[in-house]
Amino acid sequence: MSANPEHSPLYATYSRIGLRFERGKGVWLTTEDGRRFMDLSGGIAVNGLGHAHPHLVEALKAQAEKLWHTSNLFEIPGQQRLGERLTAVTFADRVFFTNSGAEALEAAIKTARRYHYVSGRPERYRLITFEGAFHGRTLATIAAGGQGKYLEGFGPKVDGFDQVAFGDMGAVKAALTDETAGILIEPIQGEGGIRSASNEYLRALRAFCDEHGLLMVLDEVQTGMGRTGRLFAHEAAGITPDIMAVAKGIGGGFPLGACLATEEAAKGMTAGTHGTTYGGNPLAMAVGNAVLDVMLAPGFLEHVRDVALVMKQSLASLADRHPGVVQEVRGEGLLLGIKAGIPNSVLAAEMREAGVISALAGDNVVRLLPPLVITADEVREAMERIETAVVAAETKLA
Repeated sequence: MSANPEHSPLYATYSRIGLRFERGKGVWLTTEDGRRFMDLSGGIAVNGLGHAHPHLVEALKAQAEKLWHTSNLFEIPGQQRLGERLTAVTFADRVFFTNSGAEALEAAIKTARRYHYVSGRPERYRLITFEGAFHGRTLATIAAGGQGKYLEGFGPKVDGFDQVAFGDMGAVKAALTDETAGILIEPIQGEGGIRSASNEYLRALRAFCDEHGLLMVLDEVQTGMGRTGRLFAHEAAGITPDIMAVAKGIGGGFPLGACLATEEAAKGMTAGTHGTTYGGNPLAMAVGNAVLDVMLAPGFLEHVRDVALVMKQSLASLADRHPGVVQEVRGEGLLLGIKAGIPNSVLAAEMREAGVISALAGDNVVRLLPPLVITADEVREAMERIETAVVAAETKLA
């Protein structure tokens, strides 16, 4: 039974769904009263390895019995190891560990501004950002995202962000000033409705940054860690950023984020310029390393691409047969979105009735973000349930 929100001691900042989950295994979640659901939201792209993955559970238990926290006043061996592994498989030379995606974005923004400061260009502090973006809930990241519903009531908007239309290269060029430090973009806007920046557009942004001495900052909090079938989404465009924020899937459910940067971009982040009490603690590092053990194993990303193809083809078939409900299928890999022809909340509710958990997004989209370990058989079962939900919604509309 759900708690009565009128008598809850919690902030009323969430419109919570009346389900109380007690345990999970793989793609499945079980409520306190024994109902089972297929989890196609993955904690909003967090549980990349599903629920209670044995390797992650063992890594956390083993570390919990040894050491939880010392602070960054001391060396943390797990940080060194995870940092070495992340830089070995990415463009980056340096890593700063955080507890969340918003903190990773804060570090990325500060890194970009500080780079220009120590390079003798302190006037360069502004970032070009994009309409529909979501970068977090801190005062700086809601300003970067620029969405009025998140900014309202929190006082003056933090300065330093110039927002332009997503996908419009002309608008980017027009926004350039002597104060521009770089460009901040999600390769695929998650909260914004699974809207993808084309590979050509990302390459054009990279060339523009190179031409004008700007830093390219990527927000791969939702798109990274195998979600699109590549370790990071930008790899498909054949480019590399200067700075990148990562979180969600990197911890597999444990709070963990990271800001990655080249040696050059990170040159201003010297002792005392930034910090965190909990970031990179031994528990998080044990889990982060365990996640990489699985994701970097041969065949893992190939599996993601294979099951994603099955899911995307099935969704395309649904769109062909039920265009009034499924208007468009968006996304890459297992970061997929259904552009609904009915209110997305109604479709998501019908999916819950059919035993499937999804997540809402902007532009009337229902997001599907299943664990990357989902099997082809589980995808087929999920699609049968989603079709049941679509038919039910269609029947009610008739």
